[in-house]
Amino acid sequence: MAEVTANNSGTYVFDDQFKVNRLGYGTMQLTGNGTWGPYHDPKQAVAVVQKAVELGINFFDTADSYGPWFADRYLAKGLQGAANRDQIFISDKVGQTRQGPSVWTPHGEPNYLRQQVEVSLMTLGIDHEDLLFLHRIDTHFSVEQQVGELKKMQDEGKIKHIGLSQVTVEQIKEAQKYAHIDAIENLYNVGNHQDDDVVDYAQAQHMAFVPWYPLDTGKLTKADGPLASIATKYSASPAQIALAWLLKRSTNILPIPGTSSIEHLTDNVAAANIDLSDADFETLSRLAG
Repeated sequence: MAEVTANNSGTYVFDDQFKVNRLGYGTMQLTGNGTWGPYHDPKQAVAVVQKAVELGINFFDTADSYGPWFADRYLAKGLQGAANRDQIFISDKVGQTRQGPSVWTPHGEPNYLRQQVEVSLMTLGIDHEDLLFLHRIDTHFSVEQQVGELKKMQDEGKIKHIGLSQVTVEQIKEAQKYAHIDAIENLYNVGNHQDDDVVDYAQAQHMAFVPWYPLDTGKLTKADGPLASIATKYSASPAQIALAWLLKRSTNILPIPGTSSIEHLTDNVAAANIDLSDADFETLSRLAG
């Protein structure tokens, strides 16, 4: 039986210092209902992060708006003392405010973005952001103002790589006028790949593509859903097949499935051992609604 490790998912190179395993982990579920407030079992939240490291995950995706700040605290604590801490890459996000459960309000005023970065650095216990996403473009401010502020902080050494979240190809091109963009984080999964053009543009521009909601936890992953027969063929779970599809779709894709369960975490990482055939990949690609 193959070892369950993210080391089997392939690698993506951000720079000379960071080459990460493509299968990462997202912290969004380490919060209360509606991504609001603390997780009901903080020790479990920290344990999941620690287990992720044990399973070879060295790419973690988070945001100050998860909680807000609670997921960051659990992530920071879970990474304390990790033997390979200097090789663990964190992607963070700024530009969303929270007023309650399931409420997300973009705010891209430059001084606010700067404040979010500064607070996140303190919360995570780091001196720079490895990768900092503009969580959403706020239409109340120009792209130049928002991305330009991130570029200033990059020039100051507080941000190493800049990314954009939930954007179109046209918006990426606009942002590229003001800073070098290294990554894109959009909704994308086997059941919803309307942003195929964004994935392809990102790959052509040597940008990482980080799909959020990578498991499409709705109808496609149910036991009687369309993934079931292919999952049975590979002696895998539907979630594993959904992740294997993403890993095969493009070499710049870094899935970040999130969970608060060590069992589910281990199941997700096992997807790195699945080698989908071209025929099964094409079958899955036609499932999107």
